[in-house]
Amino acid sequence: MGMKILSTIIPMFAVILVGWIARKRGLISDAFLGPANRLVFHLAIPAMVFRSISRGSFARDFNLPVVAITLAAVLTVFCVMWGMGLTVHLERRRFATFIQSAFHGNLGYIGLAVAYYYLGDEGLAKASILAGFVMILQNLLAVILLQWYGDAAADRIDPLRVVLGVAGNPVILSAMAGILFSVSGMPLPVIPDRALKILGDLALPLALLLIGASLTFGLMRTRPVALITSSAIKLGLLPGLGLFLFHLFGVPAGSYLPAMILLASPTATIAYVMAAEMQGDTAFAAAAISASTAFSGVTFAVWLHLV
Repeated sequence: MGMKILSTIIPMFAVILVGWIARKRGLISDAFLGPANRLVFHLAIPAMVFRSISRGSFARDFNLPVVAITLAAVLTVFCVMWGMGLTVHLERRRFATFIQSAFHGNLGYIGLAVAYYYLGDEGLAKASILAGFVMILQNLLAVILLQWYGDAAADRIDPLRVVLGVAGNPVILSAMAGILFSVSGMPLPVIPDRALKILGDLALPLALLLIGASLTFGLMRTRPVALITSSAIKLGLLPGLGLFLFHLFGVPAGSYLPAMILLASPTATIAYVMAAEMQGDTAFAAAAISASTAFSGVTFAVWLHLV
């Protein structure tokens, strides 16, 4: 396995481990996690995403076949999982969270970090543009799913809530704003560029520390089969389907590598937040995030090696 892959994956997951140890030793408190997550999600990552896209060339970095195939892979896994759920009788809240854990990837905190440390600035720009589209689809599907199954009393979807759930995502907004700025061809002025760089430089190291601090392995012993299944789908089936489709349509590896990194990302931390806000199974969400994040250190290395 290439040294470049190992030198990307091992340091990242070493920082995640440091975050987990810091939480255990009391260096990162529960009171710190909430505000720090909001800082990363609402300011640091949007600044990094906007700057990386706006400084690049949208004509060069946007690849329609890659976007279409990536979205098709996510949608296919979502539909297959929902269809499988109709054939088995699972508790509604747990089933909704199980499906979300199997397709909703952690693009902002881990996917973009791997893209940056493995592919550099140009790879980050490509991954950021693609992540904007994937996040829109992921959040749309997650809101629909949790609304449909989260309320045991009624099978109904509130269109306004779906739209607001997607439109209010700061990472999506920053990606769309960066795309518009890149398409305009305007150069980013020096002062805002440096300010965004300072703010954006907080994103990846702080996000990795927070991921580690948020891991909880105690719940993994309660539902091992379901957790292994959801992790296998998220880390194996989804990127595997993407790789198959990219080969089927003859897309060069250099073009689809950022997409493979995003597809191979573990379950998103926001899956827990959405489960809590929309009456999902929060205990399963927390365990699924921890399990898939732990396993992804190995699966990332495997997928990068295969590509």
